[in-house]
Amino acid sequence: MEKNSTKNLILTLATIGIVSALILTFVYEWTTPYIQANQAETQRLAISEVLPGAEEVEEVEKNGQIFFEGFDADGNRIGVAYQNSGGGYNGMIDVMVGVNLDNQEIYKFSVLNHEETPGLGARITEAEFKSNFENKVFGEYNVIKTPPSKETEVQAIAGATISSVSVTRIIEEAVSTITDVYGGGN
Repeated sequence: MEKNSTKNLILTLATIGIVSALILTFVYEWTTPYIQANQAETQRLAISEVLPGAEEVEEVEKNGQIFFEGFDADGNRIGVAYQNSGGGYNGMIDVMVGVNLDNQEIYKFSVLNHEETPGLGARITEAEFKSNFENKVFGEYNVIKTPPSKETEVQAIAGATISSVSVTRIIEEAVSTITDVYGGGN
């Protein structure tokens, strides 16, 4: 009798496992297109934010990297956007950076995704921190805790220095990647 109950237990657990796997597969297949559409829309909004004045955006692959070139109404390239990511305090941070190659300046950056601490590191998405990089010349930036007095200084978020430094390094890497491929000018 004991063998019979063991067989029933194994059969019941196997059935539950198979049914659960089938349900999970169905849910994954059903939600994947929605997730991809949401990510594409988030990316589109980020590109339009970091390339102000771009009437048309073209996705371009160069050196195995994907870039987004923004063009004005006359078809002139006004800038290039690039998505980059790196480690933050709690996890990965994904940003989109838009640059003006003619002036060698960063237009803006947008945070696509992050896992930073709410109320602290999550403040990397706020306009006050993002303004540190608007129209800033290309270069190596120093993250400081006081208001910046030099062009290459970035004011850290109070209590979130690691997040501030991480975003700054991710942006520097993005600018470096763009200038390596595009040469820093038209």
